[in-house]
Amino acid sequence: MVARHDLTTDPQLKAALLTARRGTAFFGRKLNELADTGLGQPSLLNGWTRAHVVAHVGYNARAIARLTQWAMTGVETPMYSSPEERNREINLGATLPPIALRHLYDHSAIHLNVQWRDLDAQAWSHEVKTAQGRIVQASETVWMRTREVWMHAVDLNNGATFAQIPTDVLARLLSDITGAWAARGQGQDLRLHDTQSGAFYGASGSGTIQLISGPLPQLVAWAAGRPWSGLQTEAGAAIRPAPRWI
Repeated sequence: MVARHDLTTDPQLKAALLTARRGTAFFGRKLNELADTGLGQPSLLNGWTRAHVVAHVGYNARAIARLTQWAMTGVETPMYSSPEERNREINLGATLPPIALRHLYDHSAIHLNVQWRDLDAQAWSHEVKTAQGRIVQASETVWMRTREVWMHAVDLNNGATFAQIPTDVLARLLSDITGAWAARGQGQDLRLHDTQSGAFYGASGSGTIQLISGPLPQLVAWAAGRPWSGLQTEAGAAIRPAPRWI
């Protein structure tokens, strides 16, 4: 049997797909390291167990696959029928037996991967709507999934760290987070300095600005509301909790 490959020939998209697939494998590895009895233990997300994280990531793959189906057929297929339904689905999924929860993750990831593989150039440029109401091209679904699998692998609270996330993913995450703050008029007094690359994120205007410096993985951890260490301010001032991201 001849192996099937991605229909896209766009080099940037192919590289993005590879990063998403590596993140999927990374999440799967951290999940497989957990005993069934560990799935009910706390994750890094307040109020969620590890099982909630797995259910969320599994159902997220199904939701993104609905967007790829929309791009393929032209028939509008929302990610979720409502925010309430999304939350109900996650809470119900967290109660599944461990083997069913693991199958949910595996099968949904495979299904999404097949959907991506079979999208042609026209479908990749088709516009779809995210759960937040943003109109984006179907190619954006690759980044949507990338940030889910890499970030939530850390949230499994099973030894994964932000330092294990690829640098380009971390940089885009921090740009997304600070961009979300700016869109809501938040974080206008915060400027973040990645001491590894020298890059700056966030506020750049005049006025009272708190400069927070440190390694990129720790900046992202702080900005995303996860545990962090090794960050500093110019005057040694306390670093307050970051504004809400999503």
